[in-house]
Amino acid sequence: MAGTLALWLLVLAAITATGWRARRYVALLARARGAGRFDHPLQRLSGVAVAVGLHRRMLRRPLSGILHATIFISFFVLFLTTIESFGSGLFPGLAIAPVGDHPVIALAQDVFSLLMLTGLGLAVYQRYVLKPARFKGSSASDAAFIYVLIFLIVGALLLEAAARIVQGANGDWRPVASLLARLLLAVHAPGPAMEQVFYWIHVCAILAFLVYIPGSKHRHMFLAAPNIYFRNLGPRGAAPPVPESRENTGLDRLDDFDWKQQLDLLTCTECGRCQSVCPAYAAGLPLSPKLLITDMRDAITAGRTREPLVGNVIAEATLWACTTCRACMEECPVEIEHLPKIIEMRRHLIDNGSVSPGLQDALSNLTRLGNSMGKPSKMRARWTKELGVPVKDARNEPVDILWFVGDYASYDPRVQAVTRKVAELLTAAGVDFGILFDAERNSGNDVRRAGEEGLFQSLAQPNIDAIQACTFNRIMTTDPHSLNALKNEYPSLGAAFDIVHHTTLLAELVAAGKLQIAPADGGRVTYHDPCYLGRYNGVFDAPRDLIRAAGYALHDMPRCRDKSFCCGAGGGRIWQSDEGVTERPSENRIREALSLGDIERFIVACPKDKVMYTAAVDALGLAGKMQVLDIAELITVRAGPEAAA
Repeated sequence: MAGTLALWLLVLAAITATGWRARRYVALLARARGAGRFDHPLQRLSGVAVAVGLHRRMLRRPLSGILHATIFISFFVLFLTTIESFGSGLFPGLAIAPVGDHPVIALAQDVFSLLMLTGLGLAVYQRYVLKPARFKGSSASDAAFIYVLIFLIVGALLLEAAARIVQGANGDWRPVASLLARLLLAVHAPGPAMEQVFYWIHVCAILAFLVYIPGSKHRHMFLAAPNIYFRNLGPRGAAPPVPESRENTGLDRLDDFDWKQQLDLLTCTECGRCQSVCPAYAAGLPLSPKLLITDMRDAITAGRTREPLVGNVIAEATLWACTTCRACMEECPVEIEHLPKIIEMRRHLIDNGSVSPGLQDALSNLTRLGNSMGKPSKMRARWTKELGVPVKDARNEPVDILWFVGDYASYDPRVQAVTRKVAELLTAAGVDFGILFDAERNSGNDVRRAGEEGLFQSLAQPNIDAIQACTFNRIMTTDPHSLNALKNEYPSLGAAFDIVHHTTLLAELVAAGKLQIAPADGGRVTYHDPCYLGRYNGVFDAPRDLIRAAGYALHDMPRCRDKSFCCGAGGGRIWQSDEGVTERPSENRIREALSLGDIERFIVACPKDKVMYTAAVDALGLAGKMQVLDIAELITVRAGPEAAA
């Protein structure tokens, strides 16, 4: 009777303490701005099932995924034991037959207890022996305390069963507990009180775990599934909208972020996966996506929700370091949305005139001339003069394909040759295409991600007006950044277009037999997936199909497809200085290509990539060993009667 009363008091005290520790987080979310994440419940539930049940993102890193899955599954199997332990202690008169006496359940408890301890051992090995760099900045003491609690919970459970076996209980279906019973007997035969000692260690460790969780990163046990459920289901390539009711364009206080953004902060597991794939962090710039989230989390848990964030919690340089490549969000196993927070705080900086010098010059050029290079609009189509054939003005005559060329493809000498080659391929395939000439302006994709919302709209609207005044069937672009803006950003301004990347269109033409390729015996090449083509818009196969059709053997780099490593140009970084950079992301990527061995051609599908990787090859002194080519430059059109047919 005394034991039952003591357990009731402990349970009530633990529940009260847990509620007390969790109350401020509940209050924070309850008073936060709305987020509107209650649509498509079945789609949301299926995402939770895949992410949590199948550990889809966790298993991208096999060791971490396996150890986490082992602990996760064992936790659910052993939860029945937890219910039994507390049920028998709190309601002893209702305990008819202990669940653990059932042979199958007894075996399951033993097996999954051993699996839990194995997973725990792997976790300890990873953290304290392997010491992955991604754990830098994470709380080691928090992890250690949880490890100890899990060990006590599971260890005491097994020893309690072992003590019962020593006292005469059936151990036929408990191989692990039976082994421990023999060890106990070898040391000292425990009396009936020993079983109670292990029982109380077990239940007290569980209650300590419960009380500790709300203030620990391990609260993701309860928050991960809701955070995944309320993930953004909109286009990946759409920046967070600015509500009409908002007084300021940007955000600078945690109170101003909606409840989903605040839930993100509380859900972070500090696993560092986002940090490990961040090009800015790898380059030595002052951005760790993990620390960005945990610094904001620490501010929110300390009650600093009404204090300015930028310059206080988050440094300006941290925000300007981001390339908006989205690798952090793709890697996060609990669907934390890093980029919307960065863009919102960048908008605040722009509102207050806090802009880095290089970016300021680019934004000034874009405001005055519609391009970041500071070139007159009348020079935008000068590249057409060397084609030898006229290019249609889509403003004056109908075309099948309206080509939105983009700034770098129009103005940069390193890219103009690619632009002309694409035009020649379209002509050879008999494609009826035209361009906007001097009516085209920068798409605004990177401008919006730099936080200049007003300039984005002043660039986008003239483009929309010019496009809508034309007669065409589809839009094509060689620039993934323009592709993303026209496909995912312009709909927020009331303009929806059917737009494809040039690799998609060329692959269609090859498949239809309209573009006859003379395959080369070109040897092995590697291909870089542009962030805004692949990770943002899911175009992975068309470029690879073209490379193979052109007669080249493709050898992907380890970081490819949705794991591709950013060139470092996106989000306005191409317009900023390299001050503080220890190794440019583009140079890091070229070294990765070199590690493949006999690769002499580095293939790209983005004008900015052509610029960045050409510069990287030169900077590394590899101009004679590595050639940076757009996919279009690999293609040779078959000549002769067969092609003409």
